[in-house]
Amino acid sequence: MDCADLQVPVDWQKPTGRKITLKVGRLKATTGTSTGSVLVAYGGPGGPGISLTQSLSAWWADLRRKQMDLITWDTRGYGSEQFQGLSTGLPCTWTRIPIADFPRDDADFGRLSDANRGYAEACRLKDPELFANMSSADQARDMEAIRKALGEDKLNYYGASYAGFYGQAYARLFPDRVRTMVLDGTWNHSATDWRRELEETAKINDQMMRRFFTWCASNACADVPVLWRALVARADRTPIPTTTANVAYKARDLQSFALALARQGAPAWPKLAGAIRKASKGDASDFVPARGGRYPDQATGVTECTDWPRFANRKEMTALISRLRKIAPITGTANTIAVGTLNCIGWPVPVTNPPAALPKNLPSLLGVGAWGESDAVARVLSQVPGSVTIHHDGPGHTLYGVNTCARDHINRYFTDRTLPEPKTPC
Repeated sequence: MDCADLQVPVDWQKPTGRKITLKVGRLKATTGTSTGSVLVAYGGPGGPGISLTQSLSAWWADLRRKQMDLITWDTRGYGSEQFQGLSTGLPCTWTRIPIADFPRDDADFGRLSDANRGYAEACRLKDPELFANMSSADQARDMEAIRKALGEDKLNYYGASYAGFYGQAYARLFPDRVRTMVLDGTWNHSATDWRRELEETAKINDQMMRRFFTWCASNACADVPVLWRALVARADRTPIPTTTANVAYKARDLQSFALALARQGAPAWPKLAGAIRKASKGDASDFVPARGGRYPDQATGVTECTDWPRFANRKEMTALISRLRKIAPITGTANTIAVGTLNCIGWPVPVTNPPAALPKNLPSLLGVGAWGESDAVARVLSQVPGSVTIHHDGPGHTLYGVNTCARDHINRYFTDRTLPEPKTPC
């Protein structure tokens, strides 16, 4: 891999101000002379593009044989200490924070706001300017700087997982510079109605558990759906204990862990059925993760809290969670961005990159995804005429590296802009 340093403004609103370094890497085309390049990002946020591309170089062998260079970079802020990133890092520690309970009253809401600000300030004070400029839109402006440095007239982009947010931001900021764009296993950050988008994600979560219940009907666990509903109702009143010291699970905890297993598909479903049965007898120990946090948690949201709208007050929060629980009675609010944004309440910088519709003058884009993710990507691309979303009817997160059907379609799109037929399965 060839590597180079690229200097960019820490604050793109001050182009002549302080600069930071982006480390950019290139794997050259392996056949003939390069006819173009594809910029790749793996999400996270904070996925180290250079080390990941080096370790996953076999993924890109066919594209390189088709005379395309592979370009990647380590995203701003996510440095070497925790993320293996070689670009300018934000010198703070991304701690895993248990996802907060919903505040019960205004005083609770205020305490949550103060607690979140405390976590954030410990990080922000190390470099306030970089901390405030870590959104997906900042990453998108870095992508445009990379395109210019390469001398490419237009951008070919592959964005996996959270890096799909970078792509959507780029499409809004630089629509006339997009040649091709693939969004793989990402979510919709281009909704004009964010509340409606949160409702759609809650419905998809419910569908995950319904798929598991359907499997149970013919796999000796037909009793589990009834047990599950009773368990959630009981845990909503009194947490279910475990054999791990000081760990007991409320309803949303159980819903979160159950969803994680349900998303893995049939290989994980017998374990899920057993965990539900055991918890129904008063022991939720089989839901306790073998590694990592004992409760559903997430990393310090330096990027996320500038991308995701957060609750302004408890009244707004209560109205939305009531709605989500109504439309998703099995999983409720678990594992939705509505829950993730609880840790952004009180954040010391505003939402600088809110969701917004895509512009009208984009070329046709390509989306791919497995269960649930393809639905979210399809909602993004429904705004761009002629775009296509490939659907994999199975579990998984992102397809390019594991699904040769999807990879072949993506590579063909990058090289000659040929899209598969609408509703193509892989």
